[in-house]
Amino acid sequence: MMIMKILAIESSCDETACAVVENGRKVLSSVIATQVDEHKLYGGVVPEIASRRHTENIVGVVSEALEQASVSLDDIDAVAVTYAPGLIGALLVGVNFAKSIALSRNIPLIPTHHLRSHIASNYVAHTDLQPPFLCLVVSGGHSHIVLVEDYTKMKILGRTRDDAVGEAFDKAGRMMGMSYPGGIALDKIAENGNPDAFSFPFPKVNGSPYDFSFSGLKTAVINKIHQFSQKGETVPVADLSASFRKAAVNCLTVNLMKAVHDTQSKTVVIAGGVSANSLLRRSLQELCDKENIRLYMPPKHLCGDNAVMVGSQGYYEYLSGNIADQSLNAYATKSIEEG
Repeated sequence: MMIMKILAIESSCDETACAVVENGRKVLSSVIATQVDEHKLYGGVVPEIASRRHTENIVGVVSEALEQASVSLDDIDAVAVTYAPGLIGALLVGVNFAKSIALSRNIPLIPTHHLRSHIASNYVAHTDLQPPFLCLVVSGGHSHIVLVEDYTKMKILGRTRDDAVGEAFDKAGRMMGMSYPGGIALDKIAENGNPDAFSFPFPKVNGSPYDFSFSGLKTAVINKIHQFSQKGETVPVADLSASFRKAAVNCLTVNLMKAVHDTQSKTVVIAGGVSANSLLRRSLQELCDKENIRLYMPPKHLCGDNAVMVGSQGYYEYLSGNIADQSLNAYATKSIEEG
């Protein structure tokens, strides 16, 4: 069997990341330069700042990844890069850097979809996992139920009609005074709260049983916060966090399990930044154990943006013949079905 070493680059948001991955499953190195502390000052990611920091960080990150893997560019067989979706300026930094490496070394350039890569983080963590399976992809910008028919063939069964669940978590956390990223802080605080202290609506989308809607849920928690503020009362942050988290996770699990039953899937996967959510992981594990369904979850260090997942998915994109030339561009939006 041929051993293929892929240099992978990720720069879709506020992490500049590079990894060297062998045959899509073996991690030789992983380096991430995060900008979280800087964006905390603004309560969220500032695209212009993110792009500038990627430009400053990318040479060092790539060099460190090569050194950590004990390889040089002469040992690299292909370069994979996130080209969509994401912040356009941030994506362009990674895409252009990857194009320059591919051109100078005369090696294949593999365009890789960000959400497909999140799913692929599970291939690294679970070497026995193979399609087909049903996947819940949840992050700050996306909430999808995806039927993964093959490594590069995917079908969206459900999606959010408005806000992503991660964005709702971040906004709720911010409104309760938590620093960016609010969703992570909210999850920790919720562990000490009463999830039944407040009731929230269960949003449904008529005619689309797998679709989500989180804008109303987000508005409901903001209204609760305002009610306490108007009365001059202290917001019970732990209880409100726990109740809101329970409602949001319930929306995810109910729709996902309906899709599982309707498709008769026996394997469920979760991916994306919100797949690190403590309650989501516990709830799905309980549901899947109860119904004898295999559940695969990425380790928490692979839930957020990283380049390991890009190197893994890039390998399967390469095997399917998805190779780009020097005209490769970046795209702020692109369906996971298109790849």
